[in-house]
Amino acid sequence: MSAIEKVLIARDKDRPKITDYIDNLFTDFFEQKGDFLGKEDGSIYGGIALFHGRPVTVLGHRKGKTVEENMACNFGMPGPEGYRKALRIMKQAEKFNRPIITFVDTPGAYPGLEAEMYGQAQAIAANLAEMSALKVPVITIVTGEGSSGGALGIAVANKVYMLENAIYSVLSPEGFASILWHDSARRDEAAEVMKLTAKDLYGFGVIDGIISEDDLMAAVDVQIKSALKELDKLSGQELADARYDKFRYFDEALLATENQKEMEVV
Repeated sequence: MSAIEKVLIARDKDRPKITDYIDNLFTDFFEQKGDFLGKEDGSIYGGIALFHGRPVTVLGHRKGKTVEENMACNFGMPGPEGYRKALRIMKQAEKFNRPIITFVDTPGAYPGLEAEMYGQAQAIAANLAEMSALKVPVITIVTGEGSSGGALGIAVANKVYMLENAIYSVLSPEGFASILWHDSARRDEAAEVMKLTAKDLYGFGVIDGIISEDDLMAAVDVQIKSALKELDKLSGQELADARYDKFRYFDEALLATENQKEMEVV
């Protein structure tokens, strides 16, 4: 399939949502709400659950299956309250030594004036910093769209996986085309240039694996168990150091690429 076909599949309203993953993979789920500072943000859904009898913290972006449900959770676009809620839940997980499993499916953080006024950028930045230092295993699965800092705000993980038809990028193809060519209609071309498919990103080393969508829930279950088995061998500090080094590598690789481009221009 072409990149834009993958984009459309990733956005399909009938793809499984965070609630489906929780219902099929976890038991005894107890939802946690609020950031203790502002309003409840329905676009982040999470809490405590059991994974094969083991206490874990699970959270992710929430989209609905109907227009009404989508409006109630802002189409999976969190505001600052959502990111603060996610961080509160994750810090609690660290306190009680519970692994954290996050599911990413968002077109991006909510870009509205109110969100910016109440600290959207700061809330996402705080999550990036705090997640890099968490001393428990963190596993992220990109299940649909994974766009911009809105995705990364809950995806600074030791292991990052993508479903085979998911996408993960700095922004949408429409946004990319609008910025680069001033023409959002060139989204098909943009999707190819952006290299946002699971296959592309696995080749670049951005993600740790691709999950088949045949017998989806069973495949996700196996991948989580495998990741936990590997991460359980590391101490809390080793987990934090490995996570920091993983994302630091991306920065250094990007800088090296930019320097190479400058040398070629000269």
